[in-house]
Amino acid sequence: MTPKYKGLLTLIIPTLLFFGFQQIEEKAPISTEWPEITQTAKPWTRWWWMGSAVDEENLSKLLETYQEVGLGGVEIAPIYGAKGFEDRYIDFLSEDWLSMLDFTINKAHSLGMGVDMTQGTGWPFGGPQVNVENAATRMVIQDYEKEDGLTLATPILFQKKKENQPDAKLIAVMAYDENNQAKEITSYVDDKGKLTWDEAGDWKIKAIFLDKTGQMVKRAAPGGVGFTLDHFSKSAVDTYNSHFQKAFSGKDYGFRAFYNDSFEVYGADFTPNFFEEFEKRRGYDLKEYLPYLESEENLEIVRRVKSDYRETINDLLLNNFTRNWTSWAHNQSKLTKNQAHGSPGNLLDLYAAVDIPECETFGSSYFPIPGLRRDSADIRNVDPDPIMLKFASSAAHVTGKNLVSLETFTWLGEHFKSSFAQMKPEVEQAFLAGVNHIFYHGVTYSPEDVPYPGWLFYASLNLTQHNSLWPHFKGFNDYIARSQAILQAGKADNELLVYWPVYDVWAEPKGKMEMITVHAVDEWLHPTEFYKQSKKLMDAGYSVDFISDDMISKSKAKNGTIQTSEQNSAKVLLIPDAEFMPTETLRNILKLAEDGAYVIFQSKPKSIPGLHSDQNSNEAIFIQLWEAIDFKNGKSKVGKGQVFLSGDLTETLESLGIYRETLVDSGLDFIRRKVADGTYYFLVNHTSETVSQAISLNTKSGAVMAMDPLTGKTGTIPSGNSNSGTSVNIFLKSGESIFLKTFDDQVDLGISGWPDYSTPSNVTDISKDWKLSFTQGQPKLPASQTMENIKPWTGNGDPIADDFSGQASYSSEFQFSKTEGKHYLLTIDKVYESAKIWINGAYAGNTWSIPYQLDISEQLQNGKNIIKIEVANLMANSIRHLDRKGIEWRNYHEINFVTIDYKPFDASNWNTMPSGLDGKIEIIEFD
Repeated sequence: MTPKYKGLLTLIIPTLLFFGFQQIEEKAPISTEWPEITQTAKPWTRWWWMGSAVDEENLSKLLETYQEVGLGGVEIAPIYGAKGFEDRYIDFLSEDWLSMLDFTINKAHSLGMGVDMTQGTGWPFGGPQVNVENAATRMVIQDYEKEDGLTLATPILFQKKKENQPDAKLIAVMAYDENNQAKEITSYVDDKGKLTWDEAGDWKIKAIFLDKTGQMVKRAAPGGVGFTLDHFSKSAVDTYNSHFQKAFSGKDYGFRAFYNDSFEVYGADFTPNFFEEFEKRRGYDLKEYLPYLESEENLEIVRRVKSDYRETINDLLLNNFTRNWTSWAHNQSKLTKNQAHGSPGNLLDLYAAVDIPECETFGSSYFPIPGLRRDSADIRNVDPDPIMLKFASSAAHVTGKNLVSLETFTWLGEHFKSSFAQMKPEVEQAFLAGVNHIFYHGVTYSPEDVPYPGWLFYASLNLTQHNSLWPHFKGFNDYIARSQAILQAGKADNELLVYWPVYDVWAEPKGKMEMITVHAVDEWLHPTEFYKQSKKLMDAGYSVDFISDDMISKSKAKNGTIQTSEQNSAKVLLIPDAEFMPTETLRNILKLAEDGAYVIFQSKPKSIPGLHSDQNSNEAIFIQLWEAIDFKNGKSKVGKGQVFLSGDLTETLESLGIYRETLVDSGLDFIRRKVADGTYYFLVNHTSETVSQAISLNTKSGAVMAMDPLTGKTGTIPSGNSNSGTSVNIFLKSGESIFLKTFDDQVDLGISGWPDYSTPSNVTDISKDWKLSFTQGQPKLPASQTMENIKPWTGNGDPIADDFSGQASYSSEFQFSKTEGKHYLLTIDKVYESAKIWINGAYAGNTWSIPYQLDISEQLQNGKNIIKIEVANLMANSIRHLDRKGIEWRNYHEINFVTIDYKPFDASNWNTMPSGLDGKIEIIEFD
């Protein structure tokens, strides 16, 4: 190894450890403190640089603003620019651009923030450095028919769809008889396309051309316009990477990771050496089987050929792009962060090939939380499935990577109408799926001299400094930071591994490519037994990770568990119904059993995948391996372990003493993390009812501590022994969440007890006699108001108030009889949309999610009390005002600004969004 690479390893390894697992030591001292809120624990954001029209003064001010509201880092994503500001544009990777990058990184680091960057502009990878040779490629097959004894009259030339389309390269010409027996006749075609071959019989002729998709980078920034990259070509990827290496000129810019967005390369299904790679990997010439590749008949040979084609595409994407890119990045002392979904490959292996696998939420989920706004006119017609997120988290867990990032809130709702209350259950659903590194989608760089609402990106939450919710943003960010500090601690604690039969997906007879996207889960995921069994197990209270063929091959059985990496192990491997399984995978599974693992097959895999010249003998080897398993009553001793054949996975798991978490019977959802001195449980109530009951945790515990991620408060909870572990009483209203930490040893935690909010002893209504004043916002401040009963500031006949977006303060005085030792909870029926609360001049906290409540025991006093509630509403009303007045605020190149349905944006016909407080405000006393 050269000194250069030795030096690089000394940089990379500590970096990976820092962002990797906090190692678990035996008998570590107990900790009742909240884990440290690190840079990585805080939420990060995608940061769109419109036209890269950035300058040092605005970069500095914006980063300071981001740091103040609790953001931990930014991911720089250059895109198209705003019209009228072309003189400020900076070409991507130019000397000026790199200077701005360097300034950004240094400024961010001075603030304790991190920086990632997209390795390109817009998406997907591409740009002016990608020449035609290295551009995304497709296979075009043109059909001809040659009759017996007749010369083919039509010349074999590429048939252009557009006049300016370049000629495609002829790769091969194949002839097929009536039985699809093939002959290659490429050498019989001259440079004018004339076919001189004249073998007897009727023949179908297929001419195979290497064509370019012509796709350009979407939403490209200045200096970034160009062709999309051929991700299947190693030489193309190497050339692309070397362009960045040359641009950086050996300087180590101190950003953390290169980022790659979801695979949105349309129509790319080929690369120049594809046929050679296919034959090397699959053992036969695909050109001889093109009729089956093109067919959509549900025939065995069609399914096998397509499976081989798709596996080869996967191999090229995985090895030539993802692993190759990560290796190159490591040589630059950088990590990689990648969205694998949307690609034609094995998601688990693609996610596992990078340092930080990233998934994506797209659209809005339904939660039956009373009062949670979800207007059908303001949401996309999609139904996100959190199981999709588990492909990324499983890849991380199984391969020993700690961080699982998420592009969060993409098209959560219509522009300017998304509240923190709507975001909270969405992000909790992601946490429950194993995500622990949130990236907002996102924040747009907007300079100080651009008037309200500033520069905005078309598919974003628009959480910028102009947003009326911005002064309250820190409360939401603190909630995520506290949660992620725990969810990044220790290691995942999932007892089951579920095999993903990707070859069944690849054997789908329809289409050529199989794009595994978040938008097509009803086709490739939901109908499968893999999905049904995984969901059934998770709903029953089991913790699951998915595992691929390659991951199984790298796993070992150790001490009765399946060790998938140094950081991760599981108790059992489950094989759901699988039509196709490679012989080598079955051999690896049985090796795990021989070494002491438990394996449960739902049924016998039916066959090996793909087409083989010696199909029968290959099938025979697979059958021989299977038949060597001597099942008696669905169970077989294999070496030190056991293999089960069972249609009822839950029953078999229980027979092995592997029990579900019965707490889910209460309606709660959960995820666990194992740390040195115990176990963290994250409990979430997304049901429509309050959960108030005793629940059992599947861990023996000497003490239990409650931790509220909304406030950071902690306290001990009484606990007892149960049959499966530890019993605790839990009280969570609809929409609430909490962390519990169970300690392995019997210890005195030395902290206060957790308040029991289940049974009130007294209620005081303070809903009457309020004053309202407006502090800051758009388009102008309405007049102050007095209210006999508290109510929103909208809908009262004041058009200025109806158009207002910003912050306003409700204030009142009340007499109160306080009893020492009791707890007092302030509750508000409705908050539109976030409320900061002061009692007697002391800040009590921020409530922005259902249920709107805050413990004010410390601030409340006996006798006279003064309360102030600052409310921030949505931007929607002020944006409607701009559109009604015809004030131009959206004027961008490219897509400009569109609605959630990708239609021209116009808010002028919107109804007024309720703003302020509504319903009762009460102080509830608890013993």
